[in-house]
Amino acid sequence: MPAVTVENPLTLPRVTAPADATPRPVLAVTTAPSGFEGEGFPVRRAFAGINYKHLDPFIMMDQMGEVDYAPGEPKGTPWHPHRGFETVTYLIDGTFVHQDSNGGGGTIQNGDTQWMTAGSGLLHIEAPPESLVTSGGLFHGLQLWVNLPASDKMMDPRYQDIRGGQVQLLTSPDGGALLRVIAGELDGHDGPGITHTPITMIHATVRPGASVTLPWRSDFNGLAYVLAGRGTVGEERRPIQMGQTAVFGTGSSLTVRADEKQDGHTPDLEIVLLGGRPIREPMAHYGPFVMNSHTELAQAFDDFKAGRLGTVPVAGH
Repeated sequence: MPAVTVENPLTLPRVTAPADATPRPVLAVTTAPSGFEGEGFPVRRAFAGINYKHLDPFIMMDQMGEVDYAPGEPKGTPWHPHRGFETVTYLIDGTFVHQDSNGGGGTIQNGDTQWMTAGSGLLHIEAPPESLVTSGGLFHGLQLWVNLPASDKMMDPRYQDIRGGQVQLLTSPDGGALLRVIAGELDGHDGPGITHTPITMIHATVRPGASVTLPWRSDFNGLAYVLAGRGTVGEERRPIQMGQTAVFGTGSSLTVRADEKQDGHTPDLEIVLLGGRPIREPMAHYGPFVMNSHTELAQAFDDFKAGRLGTVPVAGH
């Protein structure tokens, strides 16, 4: 880690918050519990225990791995439905194959992102390729769920395959932080991901002892999740480490610092920064369906059972 990098960050556009920006305070730091997803790959539940009013429009985020599989060990998920939201799969190390009942999908690896707008619904599967199952190897990524407003919940499904080389690369004034803008906008620089719900998603690598203060839209919330390493968040320098999420309060800038000394697992602080404009609509969420009411949830289940969300493709077709 990381999959997408540059030798000299000072060749990149530099980003800094204006002098009159209002720093965002840190409201809470939570620790993600560990669990298993699909057929048994390990995950950390990044948003567990955080009040939804601080997450909206984000629903959940899992850190998948980091795990170094032995031959025969890599696992995926079985076929499963989705309706009413978007899944964002960001793969840092390894390879994952996606397929859906509409004939969409593809392969992502080493810094690629697959943005799937489930909309009105489909069936979906994620699995390691046969070559990775045979050989084993490193697997590490994130899956983020982004809510859709009521007006978009029944839109046609859509895929965006974002290659690692397409992300917008930026840096801090001293070059101490490499910023990968996957989606949304930062200081006038746009990432490649097209979002229905206005959000910003950034993967930042902060060198030991370095800090970065970013302008942050005041109408967005602010979240930071540590993939690896340790550091502090906010001007109050609240400690944070791998597997923890920081929730920021209101303001127009946020600050992240990397500790001078990192652990042996990583040379830098690796952190994902998220912001989005809250939808502020009722949310009814159960399993793979995210709707606005229990009636709509029941309809989603009925449609799934009746095959109206698609059918599993027959092998070879």
